[in-house]
Amino acid sequence: MRNIKIALWGFLLLTTGLWLLADTLWPQPLSYFAFRGVFVQYSGVIAIGAMSISMLLSVRPVWLERTLNGLDKMYRLHKWLGIVALVSSLLHWWWAKGSKWMVGWGWLERPARGGPSGSATQVASTLETWLSSQRGFAEELGEKAFYIALLLLVLALVKYFPYRLFIKTHKWLALAYLALVYHTVVLTKMAYWRQPIGWVLALMLLAGTVSSLLVLFKRVGKSRQVSGSVAQVAYIPELKVTRTDIRLTPGWKGHRSGQFAFVSAFSDERAHPYTLSSAWDPKNPMVQFITKALGDHTSTLHERLKPGMPVTVEGPYGCFTFDDTPPRQIWVGGGIGITPFIARLKEIAQRGEQAPNVDLFHCTTDYDPPTMALLQADADAAGIRLHVLHTRNDGHLSGKNIRMAVPEWPNASIWFCGPADFAQALRSDFNRHGFPMQHFHQELFAMR
Repeated sequence: MRNIKIALWGFLLLTTGLWLLADTLWPQPLSYFAFRGVFVQYSGVIAIGAMSISMLLSVRPVWLERTLNGLDKMYRLHKWLGIVALVSSLLHWWWAKGSKWMVGWGWLERPARGGPSGSATQVASTLETWLSSQRGFAEELGEKAFYIALLLLVLALVKYFPYRLFIKTHKWLALAYLALVYHTVVLTKMAYWRQPIGWVLALMLLAGTVSSLLVLFKRVGKSRQVSGSVAQVAYIPELKVTRTDIRLTPGWKGHRSGQFAFVSAFSDERAHPYTLSSAWDPKNPMVQFITKALGDHTSTLHERLKPGMPVTVEGPYGCFTFDDTPPRQIWVGGGIGITPFIARLKEIAQRGEQAPNVDLFHCTTDYDPPTMALLQADADAAGIRLHVLHTRNDGHLSGKNIRMAVPEWPNASIWFCGPADFAQALRSDFNRHGFPMQHFHQELFAMR
């Protein structure tokens, strides 16, 4: 979380700082319309900049994973930038459009327009004249694109909007974004393009435009996709869990335990992200996914998936790979959040290693003795201490429970995968007890 917070504030502070080098929010003489003129420019730069970086993150750039600590964190930053774009574009729209309404209502008096500013060269003058001729169309197009983007951004933030519809409609933002790029190029002050804010803005617009085209032409993650077929499907009704084994064709680069992949099995649905629950063995190119029935899609997987069915797997992604410096590790898997730890158990055992410095806590409301026996066997093979809490009988896991079971907790790192509210409770508890939070690792497995 720390890296993406730094990235978000870095974007806001850098963009604001560069803009202030080119303009001011305190124009002289100060008046409503003088402030409106500069604030519309500033809010527009922030809005389109946030959308541009958000578009870049939407194409899953692997080269940013290490910097931002995984694609799951990148999607959280993508969401935050969407909120920044939503708020700043609303302000931009109101100061631009609302001011005109208030003039029409007689609340404000529009000042006389000044003449066009001069240009340093004839080429600049010609370009400025052409851009000036496009202002009316750019304003109209930008307004319509704003309404579309506003609706799509709001739908993206509404958790009750079905994921399958979210995936289909969210890509329309790429078209709205391209319209807003044209709006930005035409209406941004000409003087900005000759200064650092203009250079950075141009770079963001270029990155966002290329990313939008990749989305529209369905090229996202294409180079990381491998075809395969369903080898086996097993359903555990007591846990409402489906275990799917997929045999891959050559091309999979391998994965580390804790990573995830996007899987597409049905022509009428986009790819869904799932944590890989198996260790990678190049001699046996199989991957396994364990999915919990949490919605319309996952509830029917065991009925729809059939052996031999072709699938596409894209990845791997994520940095939840158990890399840290403390001598001990504490793993906490809440419910289906146990999957990355299953993969890690198998990976350790497959290497013929032991990890006695690891404690694994698994909390579950649904309990299936045969499944728990398999988990215990995997833990024993890896030399890891397993603590299982059946919450209906044993209550909920707390920071106090963990500290009592692992006295060496101050010298450990914590790896958590599970419900967000559970994670927040543990974070707050350990933070109060002086635990260094840079060693608390959480997978943010939410793609919206």
